[in-house]
This record gives sequence, structure tokens and C-alpha cells, in this order.
Amino acid sequence: MAANVQVCEIDPAVEEKIKKFRFRKEKNIAGIMLKIEKEGLKVVLDDEYEDTSIEELQEELPEHQPRYLLLSYVQKHDDGRVSYPLCFIFCSPLGSKPELMMMYAGSMKALVNTAGLTKVFEIRNAEEFTEEWLLEKLKLFH
Repeated sequence: MAANVQVCEIDPAVEEKIKKFRFRKEKNIAGIMLKIEKEGLKVVLDDEYEDTSIEELQEELPEHQPRYLLLSYVQKHDDGRVSYPLCFIFCSPLGSKPELMMMYAGSMKALVNTAGLTKVFEIRNAEEFTEEWLLEKLKLFH
């Protein structure tokens, strides 16, 4: 029962943005950063990144506040194939306010379900989020 609890609602504009992001045609790394607006208890758009890198996205993650990151990644395989996995990354830094952590943790499942994602990862600080880390996580899906 507790698994179905949704703490914050998802802004309809965010739902629309996610839908478009899932079906994007560009063949580059892109991301959508989402945050929770405490006043309205709503998941809203924080920022968008087009034709970016993992390093740039890592720098954008706040040190002491949780964030959700939807990532469209370009993965080059050893056999020459290229795939474009869509990943959901929940960054929950140590030192974040407990009430904020509860709101993010309690809203994550609904957001993942809304986005229809299967590659869901969590990091505890921005430094963990590297290309090597991501490639290691993506190996679990082969």
C-alpha cells in the first residue's frame, strides 16, 4: 500500500515535456532536470539541457538539494551499434533536508511510472554521476 503513496503531484507541463522528450529524434545527449516546488507540492521543470555532456549535467546538480534527472544518453557499443537509453536518475545528496528527501522519495515512483522508464538509478552526490558510473549501470540492462 505504501508504495502507491504520491506525495507531490506532477505538473501537467512536466508530463507533456516528458512525453516529447521520450520521442525526441536528436542523436545527442540531453537532459531534463526536475525539482519539487515545496509551496505547491508539485514536480516542476528546473532546467533543460540539449547537446550536453555527463560532466556538464554533473555540474548542474545541486550539492545539497535532491533533483530528478531524465537523461537521453548516446551509448556506443563494442560491436559498433549505437543505442539511446532513456534513464531516470534520482540525486539525493547527503545533507539535504529530511522533509525534502521524503517529498522526493515519495514522489519518485509516480514520476517514473508517468515517464514509463525502466532504467532508474539513484546517486547520493553529484560526484558519483560520471560516464563510467552510467555505463556500469547500463550494463545491467543487456
